[in-house]
Amino acid sequence: MNYYEDIKKELINNEINRKVKTHSINKSDLTTYYNVGKMLSKAGKCYGESIIKEYSKKLTNELGKGYGVSNLKRFRQFYLMIEKGATLSHLLTWSHYIEIIPINNVTIINYYINICIYQNLSVRELRNKIKNKEYERLDEETKNKLINNEKLNIKDNIKNPILIKNIHNYTEITEKILQKLVLEDISSFMKELGDSFSFIDNEYKIKIGERYNYIDLLLFNIKFNCYVVIELKVTELKKEHIGQIQVYMNYIDKNLKKINQDKTIGIIICKKENKYVIEYSSDARIIARTYELLW
Repeated sequence: MNYYEDIKKELINNEINRKVKTHSINKSDLTTYYNVGKMLSKAGKCYGESIIKEYSKKLTNELGKGYGVSNLKRFRQFYLMIEKGATLSHLLTWSHYIEIIPINNVTIINYYINICIYQNLSVRELRNKIKNKEYERLDEETKNKLINNEKLNIKDNIKNPILIKNIHNYTEITEKILQKLVLEDISSFMKELGDSFSFIDNEYKIKIGERYNYIDLLLFNIKFNCYVVIELKVTELKKEHIGQIQVYMNYIDKNLKKINQDKTIGIIICKKENKYVIEYSSDARIIARTYELLW
């Protein structure tokens, strides 16, 4: 079989499609690179690894730039990745897949593909998530659910630790400063919690008896149809933190929650975990996570 001529024909047709069908460039690119990768894989088995260098030289001479050895190897990696079970989605661009190809684990690959789709991530946003090891910051229970294609709940999507940008390079962190850093990039913060979060208010004022109290952050999750109370702590998790957030959650349930909405979730974001405090908490709706500052 003349693999070279078939590869050249595939690439030429793709260039034509890119010029006349701009609305389907992603589909054309991904389909083409998959097919080329498949032929390169077969050619390599027949003629050895050096065939990629030979094809690269000929394609560059006949078609121009863009077909260097590294790109052809990437096409082959792309094909092999899809064959191993990675999702081929035309909602992603080739640039997205370039970021994902170096990952060796199919479960991790599909995790990033899915969040690209659900969160409409740019290439830069995807690159940052991979760099910040978002998948690795999921708990083991969540990873097992992903492997088994089980349904995730709101807790499963919350990273640990939660990354917060310290753009001012503060060295002494108080709760007020921590809240300030969160609010300065609230969109990134909410994505650390998962998807479908919307911001309601910070220092949300509630009256309990004769005293006013202030909830650090009040969010709503559209997907899970519930309010989310967040308390920020710069110490180790303490039992009094559990009591405090539980009161706030009960207040929201009694005064804000509609009958068709689920019960309020509470998230305590602290400097250091205390697994025993959570273990002996009687309220499964309360979630504890640590934070880490990005300098």
